[in-house]
Amino acid sequence: MNPKVDFYFNKARQWQEEIMQLRAIVLDCGLTEELKWGCPCYTFQQSNIVLIHVFKEYCALLFFKGSLLKNTHKILIQQTENVQAARQIRFTGIKEITEQESILKAHIYEAIEVEKAGLKVALKKPAEFSIAEEFQTKLDNTPALKTAFEKLTPGRQRAYLLHFSQPKQSKTREARVEKSIEKILDGKGLDDY
Repeated sequence: MNPKVDFYFNKARQWQEEIMQLRAIVLDCGLTEELKWGCPCYTFQQSNIVLIHVFKEYCALLFFKGSLLKNTHKILIQQTENVQAARQIRFTGIKEITEQESILKAHIYEAIEVEKAGLKVALKKPAEFSIAEEFQTKLDNTPALKTAFEKLTPGRQRAYLLHFSQPKQSKTREARVEKSIEKILDGKGLDDY
């Protein structure tokens, strides 16, 4: 146990018993406990394997390369259609966790083997995502914007493309594009300041 992570478990109002049990299970698999993104993250030779996080409706184990796991028990969940690599196992009570302990450990050990084998998730390229018409128009009419966008990392490009294409109304998509132009020109990602 890493004392830097203790605060996460101590502050939890909801799911405290559940996440303490998940912590014990994960640590029993020989992973290193770290604090990343404000959550307990468990690594193998400095590679992220799984993290524990809580939501209003459930707590979960998130496997970073979960899409590469076999999912023989059909308990791995893709959070949204846009999540490419990660998969969650969700819990709404301590009983679920204790009853599935051996299955959870099997998934953790499988995730470690995926990492040892050096397997990578084949992520979609930004060009494979749909581009909101409003953004495409801006790219076509503003060469500097197009150049700046193409210089962004693939992850930053994906984030913008998803952000721009989510709204149903054109005026909302257009507003999102307008609001992001300066950040793109400055080489910043959607969440960069």
